[in-house]
Amino acid sequence: MQDTTQRVQEEEAQSKSGFKREITLFDAIMIVTGGMIGSGIFIVTADIARAVVSPGNMLLVWVISGFLTMVGAISYGELSSMFPNVGGQYVYLKEAYNKMVAFLYGWTLFLVIQTGVIAAVGVAFARFTGVLIPWFSEDNVLLQVGDFGFTSVQLLAIVSTIFLTYINSRGVKSGKFIQNIFGSTKLIALFGLIIFGLWLGVNETAIEANFSDLWGASGAAVAVPTGMALVSAMGIAMVGALFSADSWNNIGFSGDEIVNPKRTIVLSMVIGSAIVMGVYLLINMVYLLVLPMHGSPEATTALGQGIAYADNDRVAAAVAEVVGGYKATVAIAILIMISTFSCNNGAILSGARVYYAIAKDGLFFERLGRLNKNGVPAAGLWLQCVWACLLCLSGTYGDLLDYVVFAVMLFYILTIIGVFILRVKRPDLPRPYKTFGYPVLPALYVLLSSAICIILLIDKPLYTWPGLLIVALGIPVYYLFGHKFNRAR
Repeated sequence: MQDTTQRVQEEEAQSKSGFKREITLFDAIMIVTGGMIGSGIFIVTADIARAVVSPGNMLLVWVISGFLTMVGAISYGELSSMFPNVGGQYVYLKEAYNKMVAFLYGWTLFLVIQTGVIAAVGVAFARFTGVLIPWFSEDNVLLQVGDFGFTSVQLLAIVSTIFLTYINSRGVKSGKFIQNIFGSTKLIALFGLIIFGLWLGVNETAIEANFSDLWGASGAAVAVPTGMALVSAMGIAMVGALFSADSWNNIGFSGDEIVNPKRTIVLSMVIGSAIVMGVYLLINMVYLLVLPMHGSPEATTALGQGIAYADNDRVAAAVAEVVGGYKATVAIAILIMISTFSCNNGAILSGARVYYAIAKDGLFFERLGRLNKNGVPAAGLWLQCVWACLLCLSGTYGDLLDYVVFAVMLFYILTIIGVFILRVKRPDLPRPYKTFGYPVLPALYVLLSSAICIILLIDKPLYTWPGLLIVALGIPVYYLFGHKFNRAR
């Protein structure tokens, strides 16, 4: 009887919103895993190795990232069960704080977070396509205007973004179909990589170098940082790991399109995050069993370069080269192409739903609050596409990564503090799911994440302070244009 009542309520809500409830639990898990696994896990471990030096510290970075991701997911679960509406995190912030705080999130999501991820992952997709088709190279400059060069890599990143936006504008069925096919293929291939590496790739030289002294320098030219230097190094290294683990919350953006959202959103976030972080830890163990942590940047072989100096930071490709030669390297390139394509599809599908929710509140262009004949916010999809394509033309992969992670962490902290606020502010509101480990685990998340943000502000000011400035600029925009949008609406 309760299930029947819930279905009736969902159908009534659907008729009012215009969205179509077509995302099942399996679809949602594929959106979570597909959105989380992009290019990061195949690349960022090299940078982490250079920062923290020892194999033990490298694994610890991934363990802490996994802990933060899982605590974030179980904390968001309470909020998503209370407010299972389109817009996700934007709605949670609005309910916990006010419209201005929620607008600042939406503003930053559009300018940096979602579009930055789309641009960075699109560029990564193009870079790995270059392994199969060398014409796609950052050295292949198609147009030179002063100091600016437009490369074939940027061209492919833009074309792929436009293509996926078009597919998603055709309806949520089209978007989730791509996500299910590419997402499941990606997971199967990743488990294949793990089995392949453990079966054929285990290298005695790497085991001796990495595990004889797990917390030592492992042949590095520099000493393992200690004390506050280690804390700082760990904080900086977390950027890559957290970027690789991000987007687990995107499923909440599509609340009005999800079947039984109060249950499905929290389950998909927790299950999807657990699968991804488990895979990440296993892949990093494979890296350490196949390649020494440190080698020489002048070496000409993958084994000689090690994890820290893998060619172009492509650690997964280096592992494949050691295990199976050129054919395995090509297989890894194809896997990463599938992975990044799926990741971008999930990011493109989800982001426009937030702009829709903002427009519905009268804080963004009114047209973004409309659905097309396919029941999707097409105007938001195409505006997102245009800005992401412009970001493809600016900065490097690392620059976008730094901007994105700091802004993401800032709003994750605010949102999880919102769990505490709503327990006091709206204690009688139904909570089909309550945060496991409350209040200890959410409080620990806030403390650890705040420490990482402080470290980034101190040690990476060129990227984090501009990110903070972008958030702050949203305040005058809210007051100057918010009322104008509302009047126009």
